Amino acid sequence: MYDVVIIGAGVCGAAVAHELSRYQAKICVLEKEEDVCCGTSKANSAIVHAGYDAVTGSLKAKLNVRGNELMEELSKELDFPFERNGSLVLCFNESDMPNLQALYDRGVANGVKGMKILNKEEVLQMEPNVTEDVYAALYAPTGGIVCPFGLNIALAENACVNGVDFQFDTEVIQIRKMEEGYELQTDKGVFCAKCVVNAAGVYADKFHNMVSEKKLSITARRGDYCLLDKEAGNHVRRTIFTLPGKLGKGILVTPTVHGNLLIGPTAVEVEDKEGVNTTADGLAQVLTKAGMSVKNIPTRQVITSFAGLRAHEAGDDFIIGEAEDAPGFVDCAGIESPGIASCPAIGEMAAGIVKEKMGLIAKDDFIATRKGILNPGTLCMEERNDLIKENPAYGNIICRCEMVTEGEIIDAIRRPLGAKSLDGVKRRTRAGMGRCQSGFCSPRTMEILARECGMSMFDITKSGGNSKLVVGTNKDTVS
Repeated sequence: MYDVVIIGAGVCGAAVAHELSRYQAKICVLEKEEDVCCGTSKANSAIVHAGYDAVTGSLKAKLNVRGNELMEELSKELDFPFERNGSLVLCFNESDMPNLQALYDRGVANGVKGMKILNKEEVLQMEPNVTEDVYAALYAPTGGIVCPFGLNIALAENACVNGVDFQFDTEVIQIRKMEEGYELQTDKGVFCAKCVVNAAGVYADKFHNMVSEKKLSITARRGDYCLLDKEAGNHVRRTIFTLPGKLGKGILVTPTVHGNLLIGPTAVEVEDKEGVNTTADGLAQVLTKAGMSVKNIPTRQVITSFAGLRAHEAGDDFIIGEAEDAPGFVDCAGIESPGIASCPAIGEMAAGIVKEKMGLIAKDDFIATRKGILNPGTLCMEERNDLIKENPAYGNIICRCEMVTEGEIIDAIRRPLGAKSLDGVKRRTRAGMGRCQSGFCSPRTMEILARECGMSMFDITKSGGNSKLVVGTNKDTVS
């Protein structure tokens, strides 16, 4: 019997686990994939929104602004990349100025600080590559960008160090109310909990509807993206939006914290909650519409494309709270944009509900800080030489595109909730995220994984499950 079981190890599940790990409680996170950050949290815009878009008074508005305020200090405590680069919402016609003004007024009402409406000259002075067709823009200096993998992994690692149990490759099949708490049937056995936190992304409605008569309905919205090489990373310095429409904030153009340029997403409602395939039409839309707000985007520098799913709830707001007819069952549902920006506040709110419900007592020995993987490239030459003398693995470059060393990969595997797959290493170190998209470094990374994890090359996967990279009947007949 656990005090709390959290379903889902995405950014919201990890944020709740991080906050709950401050208290004296037996906590478990159940995740159907092989690692944290395998769903919506791994494929998104990586934007820390300022908070002017959500309807005033909604949970989206309140938690976006609060999460934005918390993000900078959290990034320092848990050592993940975050940059407050600011954002611009472009307006192209004088007739749309009332809509831009309404966005500004909403931001003021939501508590967003420092916003300004800029004229065309001011916009182009700030961002010369914005299209000449711009008429005005809303500037929000508190907007930011983050590494979603780094954020998710940092929250989960800190929770783990503080005693939270993570069970991967463990899919929840059924949930049943008990006299006290809940019984969760999984493909790896039965787990019991006094309290359940439902942070299951696009599947949150499925689990909520198992225990409550007040049903939820979540629709998966697929978004296609293109990622450009670091040579294009300075094309814009701020995140560039256009005025939002019915299905969201439209196609954005933004730098990333790692120096790339990201454009997207589309917004297509799909029935398949695993449907993360890109489409030719979707990618064409991304390239065309991005060019309508930012000129001369070097589209030949696209190094990869991908798609992610957003969990859209029919009421168009976050649902965070105890289900009315299911005591001790706390939902974190409908977490779409601005979910990344809001996640520190979502964790704070959901954990607060559980704390009050269960009367949890704070720990005296909570570990508040976490140190990420050491990147030798951040050191001066003398420090780097000393590091290599102490540990030669930091002098062995494995990924040439991103200059990732063997030492970093070993650290990624050995640290709490360490990498077990090629994608697990990629999310932690960026090995394989460069221009060649792992064409050079995959075999060498696999050799390190096999050695460190005591596995055969035949057992190493790209991303868990059946995604094996080396196949054959035996070691002598490999294909």
